[in-house]
Amino acid sequence: MGPKPALRKAAALLTVCWFACAIALAASVPGLSIRGKMTRSPDNLPALEMPNHKLVSLSGDGPTSGVLNDKRLLGADFEAIGHYNSPDHFEVDPIHERAMFVHKDGKRLLITYWCDVCYIRTYTPGVCWCCQKYTLLDLRDKLDDE
Repeated sequence: MGPKPALRKAAALLTVCWFACAIALAASVPGLSIRGKMTRSPDNLPALEMPNHKLVSLSGDGPTSGVLNDKRLLGADFEAIGHYNSPDHFEVDPIHERAMFVHKDGKRLLITYWCDVCYIRTYTPGVCWCCQKYTLLDLRDKLDDE
């Protein structure tokens, strides 16, 4: 004879609880950080050239893709936080996570964009929503609100 129904229910409930705990723990793990030279892949998509010269393509949400496609960042020592979708494809965390940095002169700098007319800061390149001037790349040690 098999286990009693109450024992089977308890075992099933315990399994569900363990699974839920594992998912919660995995969700709290910070993203993986990769660093390399910002470049373009042979098919002209954003990519990082890793220290071993392997290319890893990069993608992300819409605003993140705007940063990844900013030609002013080509050749930069670039760091992205996120996860691998495959061994040669890395998904950068959403723009609100502030998951992209440039390393310069021994400093880790946050990528931001600045309108010097309206004094408006954004996190993806484009025109200022106020005056329509194209925003300037503005690498920052930290933000004033941090």
